[in-house]
Amino acid sequence: MAFQPRTPEELRQKQLLGKLRVCSALEFRALAKAQGLEAAYGSTDVVAAGSCEFTDQGQIWLSLGPCDPPLRLRRAVLGGVAAGGGYGPGELCLPIGAGLDTPRRRGGAHVLDQLLAGEEVPLELFGEATALHPRRELQTRLQLKQLTTARLLLSRAISENGVVAVSSAEGLLASTMGGLLGPYGNALFSCSGARSIGLSMPGLSQLGPGQPLLVAGSIGQVLGPGSGHQPNCRRQANGQARAPGATVAATVNLHGLRRQWLKPCWFEGHGAALLVAVAAPILLLAETQARAAAVPDGALEVPVLDFSIPRRTRPSFGTVSYAALLSGRIQVDGQWVKAAPACSLKLGDSHTALLVEKLKDGSFPIRAWQAPLTGDGSLQPLDG
Repeated sequence: MAFQPRTPEELRQKQLLGKLRVCSALEFRALAKAQGLEAAYGSTDVVAAGSCEFTDQGQIWLSLGPCDPPLRLRRAVLGGVAAGGGYGPGELCLPIGAGLDTPRRRGGAHVLDQLLAGEEVPLELFGEATALHPRRELQTRLQLKQLTTARLLLSRAISENGVVAVSSAEGLLASTMGGLLGPYGNALFSCSGARSIGLSMPGLSQLGPGQPLLVAGSIGQVLGPGSGHQPNCRRQANGQARAPGATVAATVNLHGLRRQWLKPCWFEGHGAALLVAVAAPILLLAETQARAAAVPDGALEVPVLDFSIPRRTRPSFGTVSYAALLSGRIQVDGQWVKAAPACSLKLGDSHTALLVEKLKDGSFPIRAWQAPLTGDGSLQPLDG
């Protein structure tokens, strides 16, 4: 047979024997172009895909040790950033993002960076007095090594596709992707195209709950559908999403995260966010997976939206290819516009290369997914 079927167990056995054949998403596409899809499939078992994108949709969960006398935690301030309590006597939730009224232009992403650097971060705890928890306040300092349980939750760790943002208005417009110059002074795109997981794996079909992911150098896992999950979005004839599409939420232990693939930032006019690298394996089990992973940037489309209109549904200027975006300019409304990534292609590529090595040496597990992501999901508008 031209495309001999494989099973996850067969690939796992090849990994145990040190014979697993792995390449990055870009390398597989180059191989398919040079030798043909059948030959590329025949010489590749797993494709590693990934990107490094900005997000403010996530939280840091910390389990604090007990104090004496006990304190029933209700709210806290960690590193100058407000955090929530009330999830248990010592459970603390710190949002990654932060609004414009946050002092010192800091959010949870900045506190996370301090913790990963091994710094002592000032901590203020405020409690609700009870008979068993008489203490009301505590001021101390916290280091990551003091925490047995500390996790990063990404509510939208992976999206199938992204969007291109432009502005038709005069002047500088602050956005979730950075500054937009108008009218049509620049275009920012949030997804890395053929490098990405979502545009190499339509529907995120292999990322069921419990599947391992590489998050900033550490192995995490898929929790399930993520924020804004819309698997039934508009699609191209080849099955690739024309919009953000399906999404997954993921979690990873803070211990083991590597700062080189995780950067805090501040967007003027928007607030704090986190640049974080995520990568995942795509098992080539049949022609279907190989064909989806071989679609080049020139055949992958993304919508261009006018961000100057602050409405639920923004005006669209149609779609453009990732090949055009990566060339540095696109046509919008009949004029040429400079394009730039609102993500890090360099960090995404280096992180994907790490996954390739981990798959080859067996330090990243190959698992069959027990259940796919739900095929249901749509955003129900809030009207009022």
